Amino acid sequence: MGCFSCLSPRRDDVSMIEGSGQRRHSADFPDHGKGGSVSNKGKDKSSQNGTGAKSFTFQQLINATRSFKVMIGEGGFGKVYKGKLENGQIVAIKWLNHEGIQGSQEFIMEVLLLSLLRHSNLVCLIGYCTDGDQRLLVYEYMPLGSLEDHLFVVDPDKAPLEWNTRMKIAVGTARGLEYLHCKANPPVIYRDLKSANILLDDDFHPKLSDFGLAKFGPVGDNTHVTTRVMGTHGYCAPEYAMSGKLTLKSDVYSFGVVLLELITGRMAIDSTRLQGEQNLVNWARPLFKDRRRFSQLVDPLLRGRFPVRCLHHAIAITAMCLQEQPTYRPLISDVLVALEYLASQPYNPEAHSRGSPRSPSPCSPLHA
Repeated sequence: MGCFSCLSPRRDDVSMIEGSGQRRHSADFPDHGKGGSVSNKGKDKSSQNGTGAKSFTFQQLINATRSFKVMIGEGGFGKVYKGKLENGQIVAIKWLNHEGIQGSQEFIMEVLLLSLLRHSNLVCLIGYCTDGDQRLLVYEYMPLGSLEDHLFVVDPDKAPLEWNTRMKIAVGTARGLEYLHCKANPPVIYRDLKSANILLDDDFHPKLSDFGLAKFGPVGDNTHVTTRVMGTHGYCAPEYAMSGKLTLKSDVYSFGVVLLELITGRMAIDSTRLQGEQNLVNWARPLFKDRRRFSQLVDPLLRGRFPVRCLHHAIAITAMCLQEQPTYRPLISDVLVALEYLASQPYNPEAHSRGSPRSPSPCSPLHA
């Protein structure tokens, strides 16, 4: 393997990770979710440091993946492989590509954040490897892959995501963001929310992953964090993309894009579509202004199987999240309350087939 030139000396990032448990007390990141701390059980020889994540040797991960035999994904960080630890736990292992988009700083940020943050809607970091030049991350395995896999590439032998499942995913994603924004201290700006980073367990319970681009949010009198623009085209808030000024509302915009994807079944950016429809937000904005055109936004794969009033309110919430001016966007905590109410009104095919529903009533605290 070639030299990892970004790391000088090589031990720097290791010491940063191992020392993080002493620099930040766990009280700074309270556990408000159901995802407990990583268990120390098992017979593997990995060590446990102050962060709560395990340190693996490269040889252990070679053994766990059978020499990286089964690749299950690939992103800016590198390739992802399925593995099995010595204690029998199935895991996903990301191997940093030395020439990839993300580098050592993103690796460190991901290890530190996911070692300190615990929530049922954040993916659980099992451990990491900083053996020589190798940089790998070991996560819990999410058997259903990403939201992107189920929303845009639908296997003809499988049913598309139904309305209730889409709302469940939206609520869980909002809960993960709400934890980062409102419960973590200092707050954390995720910065790379997209359907590919929302992973699903075997019950379609969503978890946010890939925290390498995350930033600590502004504190005190500061209104924003200024940083170089990173993220994915189509999901970045306009003010962040233009000026590098990052706020919690930047995440709210990205969440609005994901919510729009859930409603429409369309990708944020799709170059295969007609001119004028390739950018999802630009295509949808004119439709937001006319309730009579809301039906044009709905994913055809739903085949009319959704509660019309709740759909309208979901579109209204989406439009508010996608306001061009960040001050006009709601807080993620308010979005969560609204979506939880929508999810409490699930679509019942039998009830809707018996006749028209009763007169409309507000479905959402964000109802205007």
